[in-house]
Amino acid sequence: MSAAAVSDVILAVEGVVKHFGGGRQLLAGRAPLIRAVDGVSFEVRRGETFAIVGESGCGKSTLARLILRLIEPTAGTVRFDGADITAIGEEDMRRLRREMQMIFQDPFSSLNPRMTVGALIGEPLAVHGIASGRERGQRVADILRKVGLPPEHAERYPHEFSGGQRQRIGIARALATGPRLVIGDEPVSALDVSIRAQVINLLEDLKADLGLTLILVAHDLAVIRHTSDRIAVMYLGEIVELADRDALFEAPLHPYTRSLIAAIPVPVPGVRGSRPLLEGDPPSPAAPPPGCRFHTRCPHAEAICKSERPTLRALAPRHTVACHLAERLPAPPPSVTAAPASAAKRRRLALFAGARAGSVSAMP
Repeated sequence: MSAAAVSDVILAVEGVVKHFGGGRQLLAGRAPLIRAVDGVSFEVRRGETFAIVGESGCGKSTLARLILRLIEPTAGTVRFDGADITAIGEEDMRRLRREMQMIFQDPFSSLNPRMTVGALIGEPLAVHGIASGRERGQRVADILRKVGLPPEHAERYPHEFSGGQRQRIGIARALATGPRLVIGDEPVSALDVSIRAQVINLLEDLKADLGLTLILVAHDLAVIRHTSDRIAVMYLGEIVELADRDALFEAPLHPYTRSLIAAIPVPVPGVRGSRPLLEGDPPSPAAPPPGCRFHTRCPHAEAICKSERPTLRALAPRHTVACHLAERLPAPPPSVTAAPASAAKRRRLALFAGARAGSVSAMP
């Protein structure tokens, strides 16, 4: 890899594993080993919006916390701007968190109800020694304006705001330290569908204005379709497909990705998409099946899928897939969610799709 290519990468996740349990309990014997994240690797480029999608329980939120080292990995490394953050001490990690922040999923439980909005947003400024006194108040006012809230709201408490306004406060708190990387852990899934697109559009505007790199964790493909640059699809703790947005939606290679895309409600009157429904439930991460973890639900599974674990391999430029049969699968039907021609149209369609479609999953 060239030096130019290395400098373009702000985050590199290499073979990250996170297992929970497995130790002995006082009365119940040995706890089951939960393989929440099992050997995940990818890179995120500066200035892009990288999406991690999959069903509930696939490990995507755990992966987001591992990236920020809110929980410690069982194995693997996470490199931020070339530095291995899994090998540094707590004090160095605390300083580095100025550069890496998270927007949490629930705008209600993530805000301390005993603190005013000004105190919530100003706390990171105080912890990191960025500003104090009158300067801190001015910074809080500026950040509130950036997220579309009046500065006088700094004196109010979280219970005085709607869900959408609370999430704007959460975004403001994440931006207070001037981070370069922001992770949104399903930042709109707890909001009414009528305001999801407003928050997503706010994130896009802030990304452009502040030069942010965004990682969005989501299961709402109708939103991800119109906001991301690249997408990683997770299933049972593993990445099964990774590609640029348009390539993933127009020519998905993995059967699981095709099922997710087919499950998106089509917000076009008179148009119905093909819906190849998945059979059965996702396996338990405490007892993942041998071979390909998707083979128990895959309509194309063969003997090799049940015995040999596939690895991510490139089948097209910037498009990797973990499937033994990807070259032999029949072509998917033309997508009715094809890429809009312009950013303005993407924003309009995101608003329409978010209000009409809501969240989707691979389950019927």
